[in-house]
Amino acid sequence: MLDFRNEIRKLEKSDIDMLHFDVMDGIFVNNITFGLPVLQQVRSATDMTLDVHLMIADPLKYAKRFAEFGADIISFHIESESDTLETIKAIKECGVKAAIAIKPATPAEAVYEYLPYLDMVLVMTVEPGFGGQSFIPETADKIKKLREKVNSIGIETDIEVDGGINDKTASIVLNAGANVLVSGSYLFTSDDMKSAAAVLKEGKSC
Repeated sequence: MLDFRNEIRKLEKSDIDMLHFDVMDGIFVNNITFGLPVLQQVRSATDMTLDVHLMIADPLKYAKRFAEFGADIISFHIESESDTLETIKAIKECGVKAAIAIKPATPAEAVYEYLPYLDMVLVMTVEPGFGGQSFIPETADKIKKLREKVNSIGIETDIEVDGGINDKTASIVLNAGANVLVSGSYLFTSDDMKSAAAVLKEGKSC
């Protein structure tokens, strides 16, 4: 079993607000990552908000279990096999926040009808499945469209971005309207995680 507790302590000491937990099933994406047992151990190790991103084919089938094992926020892909509204409902019934994730090729408009039911939209700024990829610049326009739509209907839905977020790309997505940033490689390879996180935040959630 991985000794992840030291890494969690680093995150906590760096004033990072949430821990983003990727779940991949080898079907929806071509990679497999940690599942329920690891999430349960992470939950037992920290009071940080756990932001669980389900990159799986059938999120409706497993959403309740991830909520039971400690997720505070559950993101699932609109491109998955599950019925979108039913999955949102299942997540909400568990008392956790619901978010839709969209791949780089999926237009912002695909999410519009679901915005009133969501706590957050997760915009993937790289292809989901593997870390360390480069930010796709064209996704900034999608973030802008989503922020404009959220504002126009008067709701408070967070816009989260994940993929290639570093000291150079953070300002792009923040200016486009994102208010929650996910960063892995940039933070964990930095010499000073707290300073790196402060650079990303620029006064906003990270």
